[in-house]
Amino acid sequence: MSDTDPSSVPPTNPASPRRAGIADVAARAGVSVGTASKALNGRGTLKEETRARVRAAAQELEFAPSTVARSLLTGRTFTVGIITSDSYGRFSIPIMRGAEDALGLGEMLAFLCDSRDDPIREQHHLRRLLERRVDGIIVAGRRTDARPPIGTHLPVPVVYALAPSADEGDISVTSDEGGAARLAIEHLVRTGRRRIAHITGPHSHASARERASATIEALTDHGLELVGEPWFGGWTEAWGRFAVTQLLRAHPDVDGVFCGADVIARGATDALRESGASLPLQVGVVGVDNWGVVAEAARPPLTTVDLGLQEIGRRAGELLLEAIAGSPAPGQHVVAGHLVVRES
Repeated sequence: MSDTDPSSVPPTNPASPRRAGIADVAARAGVSVGTASKALNGRGTLKEETRARVRAAAQELEFAPSTVARSLLTGRTFTVGIITSDSYGRFSIPIMRGAEDALGLGEMLAFLCDSRDDPIREQHHLRRLLERRVDGIIVAGRRTDARPPIGTHLPVPVVYALAPSADEGDISVTSDEGGAARLAIEHLVRTGRRRIAHITGPHSHASARERASATIEALTDHGLELVGEPWFGGWTEAWGRFAVTQLLRAHPDVDGVFCGADVIARGATDALRESGASLPLQVGVVGVDNWGVVAEAARPPLTTVDLGLQEIGRRAGELLLEAIAGSPAPGQHVVAGHLVVRES
């Protein structure tokens, strides 16, 4: 007689349905297990009629392939790592959304890691991802300055998003900074502005330098000159307010301001309103980023250039899938922005 207390034995549920396996699908379709596997994984030289019959059987049985079995069969884990240096999420979130759009079509899952702009933490995340045998890695930055490669001779492909790799042999997807400035200037000129100034971020940032240079070139193409020199400063509303105050003292006849970021532009519009200027009748303002919480809350709402961050992420995801499949496309891939017209 058993000493086991019957009340301590977990109850069983004989009515609980068993999950269908590949053998069940093969039996339902009237084929071998090997043929069913090939049909569901798109391998082998099977008749389309056979593939269709196997797929129909799998659907009837609500068959869900085992991820472990699939990994053993293909040598892949169908996971990727996304390492970002953007702790605020301003750039990483739209890039991640775009990347997941592309990776989802490839039936991939992503691990998101925040390096907090710390090279040591970044290498820690890289090691952990490689230990998990991810199929590839996307490195997403928050600036457009070229960065050192995350590693050399890595066992998986890597794609850099927004911040390109300094190694031209790597795969990078970045924004068209010069194109963004040209879109802004074209809009200001098209709306009748002729005395245009430029207020932007730190000169140490590649995006600020590139936008300033393209602004001057675009104005030259229209036979115009920039009002004063480019105003380099910070990526803040406070800088936008201060710069506009100084700008109006030196050039009270300014009728257009291109700001290198929406946060700068919102500060600029505040200062212009406080000075008594009518926006956009007397002075038109254009920003960059299309950051909704800033651009839509400005008074008036900002006309701005969207850099296509989500498209950058989507393209990075596509290029990573191609590289995983054995068709890498090294070099820098540039995503064009687009103008979003509002009331400023």
